[in-house]
Amino acid sequence: MLFIKNKNLKNVLFIIPILLIVNGIGNSFFHRFDLTKDKRYTLSATSLNIIKQVKNPLSIKVYMQGDLPAEFKRLQQETRQLLEEFQAYNKNIIFEFVDPLENKDESMDNIKELYRKGLTPINITVDDKGKQSQAMVFPWAIAVYNNKEVNIPLLKNRMGASTTQKVIGSVQHLEYSIADALNKITKEKQKTIAVLKGNGELQDVLMAKFLMQVRESYHIGPFTLDSVAKNPIGTLQALEKYDLAVIAKPTETFSDAEKQVLDQYIMNGGKTLWLVDQVAVEMDSLYNSAGATLAYPRDLNLNDMFFKYGIRINPDLVKDERGSPIKLATGEQGSATQFQEFNWKFAPQVYPNSTHPIVKNLGGIKFDFANPIDTLKNGIKKTILLQSSQYSRKIGTPTEINLNSVTEETSPTDYLNKGNVPLSVLLEGSFHSMFENRVLPFDQKTFETKGKDNKMIVISDGDLIKNQLDKNLQPVELGYDQRSGNLYDNKDFLINCVNYLLDDNGLINIRSKDLDLPLLDKEKVYENYTATQFITIGLPILILLLFGVVFTFLRKRKYSK
Repeated sequence: MLFIKNKNLKNVLFIIPILLIVNGIGNSFFHRFDLTKDKRYTLSATSLNIIKQVKNPLSIKVYMQGDLPAEFKRLQQETRQLLEEFQAYNKNIIFEFVDPLENKDESMDNIKELYRKGLTPINITVDDKGKQSQAMVFPWAIAVYNNKEVNIPLLKNRMGASTTQKVIGSVQHLEYSIADALNKITKEKQKTIAVLKGNGELQDVLMAKFLMQVRESYHIGPFTLDSVAKNPIGTLQALEKYDLAVIAKPTETFSDAEKQVLDQYIMNGGKTLWLVDQVAVEMDSLYNSAGATLAYPRDLNLNDMFFKYGIRINPDLVKDERGSPIKLATGEQGSATQFQEFNWKFAPQVYPNSTHPIVKNLGGIKFDFANPIDTLKNGIKKTILLQSSQYSRKIGTPTEINLNSVTEETSPTDYLNKGNVPLSVLLEGSFHSMFENRVLPFDQKTFETKGKDNKMIVISDGDLIKNQLDKNLQPVELGYDQRSGNLYDNKDFLINCVNYLLDDNGLINIRSKDLDLPLLDKEKVYENYTATQFITIGLPILILLLFGVVFTFLRKRKYSK
């Protein structure tokens, strides 16, 4: 007996140091194991770097709690688990889930406050075994850090997608949404963006939503080329202080001196985002008594510049069978005007085919009177980001655009070998100056004939960045079409373009992360409701009872001897 006690004591004295050593190693080397097939909870290097920036308490309040529909419970669960992962790497990150509708007496005040902060709810139809009801959900969170506050959208609203599809897409974008929000409130702005003016570009109010979104992460300001005529060198030096120049739908001709300033800005490493219309035509000009307008080529004097860089924007229009819906008056019944929805083929809905991070996992992007882009061989790498569908073709200009064209009948043979027209191209490489071996418009001692490694994005439609105005002349969400009520991914695409051009590639790569999110098939569940209940609830209880009976029987048998 004494021997057994001494042996047990030795074992304890041997095990305790081992446990202390293992515990010390565990405290020194932190690692979390992700056993999911798609590594859903393995945070990217970008997210980890952002988490390291959090030096003070950062609180996140998630407004998804309470009696939620099944799909949103899954989104809630995924959000909670991902936030737990963020918190595991930095204890300064604190989060809580709240139900804004929990207290009926205060719910209306809570809803008004959330509305004021820009957190709009969604009303969804809940289908429970054939019984339908309406539910209000706030798929939002708010992060607060050092008295700075930012909204976090948890639901990605994809046009035409079911609630289940929206949830799957939202889970894929969850890490990006949270990491992007934390980056905005913890990182000081460094990069600068110039919005070019002076050549008839869009007014600020017509791209207000883009500017507001970009302003959250970058310094941004207007820059006019008007001073080029008097002081071209000073204008170039001022422009070179910016990291990116956005040229949004110019309508007036660029002078050669202005082109030299832009060209040398590019040669010296300045990034550019071009949104250019080579055809003059506006949707608003169609709403007249004739329902028609003339589309004609627009001379911006940029053709030779783009040609040197490796592309050509043709003064044609792209007509696509995968157009956008438009409502037109078709007659009157009583005192009310009757409207019917048609397919407007001059407003292509473009769904990205490319796997490039800029467009990966994006939904439909809406164009208006887009122009075709040709790519030319010149040693510059070109990536087609967006293109029309296979059932599209080019329409030469000048030509009449008539609303009556919505009734025309076509067949696939009309588009044979004519579709897949490039509408947006990424150019990367070392550009050659368009003024190489040419007389310069103004003397420049620092003139460069060949530039540094650089990149630019060209989009052949200035309206892609344009937000519509409501009846009070206030900007609506970028990508939202008031005529159809559809929300397109124009804003996400443009923000990705800006991030990529400014080398914030980490956030884009998070956005393009692929996840496999299996969800229950409701129809199959309803068809086999009793069997499903038995498998998910009854079978585990039955197995537990069987185990208990067998364990009790073996125990009695062992100790009854």
